[in-house]
Amino acid sequence: MFYKILRNCLFCLPGEVSHKLSLAVLNLMFKNKKILNHFLSRAPVCQVVKSGITFKNPVGLAGGFDKNGEYIDTFFALGFGFVEVGTVTPVAQLGNKKPRLFRLTKYKALINRMGFNNKGVDYLVGQLKKRKVPGVVGVNVGKNKLTPMNQAVNDYIQAVEKVYLYADYITINISSPNTPGLRQLQSFESLTPLLSGVSAVRAQLEAEHDKRVPIFIKITVDLADDDVCALYGLVVSYDFNGIITSNTTLSRAGVESHKKSQCAGGLSGEPLCNSANLQMKLLNSVRKNDNLTFIGSGGIVKAKDAIERRHAGADLVQLYTGLVYTGPELIHDIVALWKDE
Repeated sequence: MFYKILRNCLFCLPGEVSHKLSLAVLNLMFKNKKILNHFLSRAPVCQVVKSGITFKNPVGLAGGFDKNGEYIDTFFALGFGFVEVGTVTPVAQLGNKKPRLFRLTKYKALINRMGFNNKGVDYLVGQLKKRKVPGVVGVNVGKNKLTPMNQAVNDYIQAVEKVYLYADYITINISSPNTPGLRQLQSFESLTPLLSGVSAVRAQLEAEHDKRVPIFIKITVDLADDDVCALYGLVVSYDFNGIITSNTTLSRAGVESHKKSQCAGGLSGEPLCNSANLQMKLLNSVRKNDNLTFIGSGGIVKAKDAIERRHAGADLVQLYTGLVYTGPELIHDIVALWKDE
């Protein structure tokens, strides 16, 4: 009830303003050590072990919510079993022009065209060094907008090198629709040199630091089925550890009548749920390596959505838009159902 009242107040403000305000208020509250410890003690536990990582519970924060890693401790206090920060790029960038975040409240959906706005990888590393609450933190990395596509692999390698010692896992984001040309990297021809380059630098870093960091790749439901299967094969070939599906979609199926449906950007939230389930089922149908981790992201706005994604093949799930519309109680509700399965 409290969150519904708070949400109604926040929804009176522009999307990006309410996002920043809610994070600032939460952060201020949880800087009080007694409050932080109180909430941490109540965080739900349902351990899941995948890719050599022990997750406190299977519900994570999706990349994009805390781009600069400034609220990691706060999100753990809300009950998340893991937190993914970023997308971060080698060099700080402002992202696309505002407004760039739109609510489709009737459909429990968002459209965003943020464009990887972030303070750069060095700033993020500084935040990772300052975190105090233990827990699994993933870092989502991408390319800078101005980097030519034929040099994109260098951006990913540079970001991986910078965050390697401070990340529990790394996500290679090649599926945002808001960086021109980025989704081209999902093609077989472009993906092969990217995965090869990242895999090679991971091997070097592992030997140098005696630490192996799992690497996942994040894709979109807009990929054709044949491309998904080909991508799965490359993930296995280059010894990546898992796949996150799905990033936002360019489709407007189901929301065409909304006045904001034609805003440029990626659609997230409830309308994405069915297609994300179908893609997870497809991946699971070709799954031959039980060591791979599948993370279900996109369209999870109710606890039963997470369980359906689990039945489709997900080992873990992530929230973004569902957190906006349903609130932190969604984390606890999912974990409670997950335990009963």
